[in-house]
Order: sequence, then C-alpha cells, then structure tokens
Amino acid sequence: MKRIWFPALLFTVFYSCHPNASDNKTTNSLSSSAIPLKESTAYCSPSSKASMLIASVTTDTISHEGKLSHEDMVWLPAATFTMGATDQEGRADEYPAHQVKLDGFWMDKHEVTNAQFRKFVESTGYVTTAEQKPDWNEMKKQLPPGTPKPPDSMLAPGALVFSPPSYSVPLDDPGQWWKWVRGADWHHPTGPGSTIKGKDNFPVVNVSWYDAQAFCKWAGKRLPTEAEWEYAARGGLSLKKYPWGNEDPESGKPKANTWQGNFPNKNTDWDGYYGTAPVMSFAPNGFGLYDMAGNVWEWCSDWYSADYYRSLADEVAANVEGPVKSNDPMQPTVPVKVIRGGSFMCNPSYCKGYRVTSRMMSSEDSGLQNLGFRCVSSK
Repeated sequence: MKRIWFPALLFTVFYSCHPNASDNKTTNSLSSSAIPLKESTAYCSPSSKASMLIASVTTDTISHEGKLSHEDMVWLPAATFTMGATDQEGRADEYPAHQVKLDGFWMDKHEVTNAQFRKFVESTGYVTTAEQKPDWNEMKKQLPPGTPKPPDSMLAPGALVFSPPSYSVPLDDPGQWWKWVRGADWHHPTGPGSTIKGKDNFPVVNVSWYDAQAFCKWAGKRLPTEAEWEYAARGGLSLKKYPWGNEDPESGKPKANTWQGNFPNKNTDWDGYYGTAPVMSFAPNGFGLYDMAGNVWEWCSDWYSADYYRSLADEVAANVEGPVKSNDPMQPTVPVKVIRGGSFMCNPSYCKGYRVTSRMMSSEDSGLQNLGFRCVSSK
C-alpha cells in the first residue's frame, strides 16, 4: 500500500498491475512505501478513497417511475459456463476456473453514455460523488490509524485524471500519469474548463459505484454481478481470452479501444482513438454487446475478494452475487468493488485488463477518467 498526498486530499492507493519484464505478463507484485507527492497516483485503474458527503438527493431517495424499457438491451439466455482463467496469463485472483450457472438476464448493449446520465441528473437533481466535498470523519475510518488530516482547503471535490508524461517513465510509478484534479467530474472529465459538449454518445466517466447504483435504480435496473459480466463478455465463446476469441487486440483489424505504442507517453492511435471512444465504435461480441473489452472499466455489484474463487471451486455455483465483504490484502481497511473490462489505457506492457477473466477493484466512491458502467435487468 502506498499513502500519497494529493493537492485535494489524502488518498490510499495501490498498484494492481505490474509488468513482468521477462514475459510482459501482469502480476500482483505490489510496491509499498509512504511518499508525499504533490500530484497524483494510481494504477491502470486506481483505487482511491474519498468518502461521499450526503447530498439532498442520494441513492436512497432515487426511485424508478414508469415501465422498465428494454430498449438498447440484449437478452442473454440462461447458461452454465466456466468462469475464471484457464491459461497462464491470469493473475492469482483469476484462479481456479469454476462452473457458474446463471438465469437469463437483460444487459445494456453499450456503456451508459453522457446523454443517458445527463437525463438522469436532470430528472432527479442527483449530485455525483466527485461533485461533493469529502467527509474527513468518514474517510479516516478507512485509512491506517494515525493518518494525518489534510488541510481543510485540500478537502475539495474532484477526481483522478489521466495526465501522461511526454517521455518514457518506469511503469512502477503510476503517479507519473495520474493526477488528482479539483473540479473534475462527469461533465468536466478533465477538470474545470473541459466539457462533454458534442460527446453525448461517449461513455460517462468519473462516476462512483454509488452514482452507478443510483442511475440503475432510477432506470429500474441494477449493476451486473461479476459472474453475469464475465458470461456476457465471453459472447457465447468458451475458454477464450477475449470477447472476440484468442487473436491479440493489435493483430488484424482494431477490435477494441486500447493503448497502442509506448504506455503512458505515446499512443499511436492505431485503433482510431487516443482516449475514450463513442460507444459501439467497434464490432460487438457474439451476444451483440459492445465494448466488453477496453474503452472504460465497468462497475460490478460485487465486493472484491482476492480469494473468492477458491470457495467456488468444488461445486456448480448458481447466480453467485460475490463475497459478503471486501477482502483486498493490499488495502485491508478500504472496502472495494469489482470492476471489469479494461480501458483505453490498457497495454500489454502494463495492464491486460481487457481479457475476459481479468479482475480489478476500486473503492465505491472512486471517480476516474477511465471508469464507467452499464446496467442489467432480470425482468
């Protein structure tokens, strides 16, 4: 674990992707030290803790009115599938592979867009986590004892923004490409002065797990379980690495919005995009779902537990909803939720989060420029 001072507040962050120079394989090797920084840090999708301050409109006050619409959703039939890694590329938390039985469900065919999220905000008056001042009394409960309180002037709304250097840097210091920015939120994705004008069809970002939950409740839907997400990502294929099969993302024609070139300073834009891409910019998988690899990470409903799969190894688990509590050995005081799918920042040299079995995690109130969500429904 690494404790870092940001210009806005103290975050607990950790590395979840480390390159192995010998084989370009990601591992769970983590670095820990306490270093005061002026700016940033996190990993290919960082975890940060900045507890929400309750606003006048919260998840609890959101309600769904009207008939549930399955427009722009895809029906996934009931099935039993193999969940988890069966090759040698997975991290420790992706094993053992195990059988999971799921009932059929509906899933959004693409990530929730800026236009969809705007409609929700305008309808409810909801204020996102990134737009609220962090509550130190809540935040300190999930930081190591004795962690000093930042100055009140630093406890300001904001989010983590991708800020790449113009030169090559070691990949063991995500502080080289992440920056905490006051005023960054879903409609100011890189901070004050930035805008989503003209980007209605781009995935909404800088939304916390709480924000995603609130949207789903308003829409009459819910977040997918991790098992539902992986089943959906596989697109009907069995034991394949990616939603489209086993061909590497940079072979043949572009198949997903990922990072090509030298991460984090040079993206060749071979796939046509530097940052996020409009939803449905690439071919769907076999279920007709878009962007199940790359573009932005996606929230799931489950708590993350590093050893959860071991408890499922000896039976066919039905409609699993994840562990009863969070268990991340690298940040034991911070509850974290599962995120899936990788983002535009994923590169083989650093983070292959776009593999269908890749598991990552982030605290419930994280606001990140490469993290969004999509909804599901059992009705």
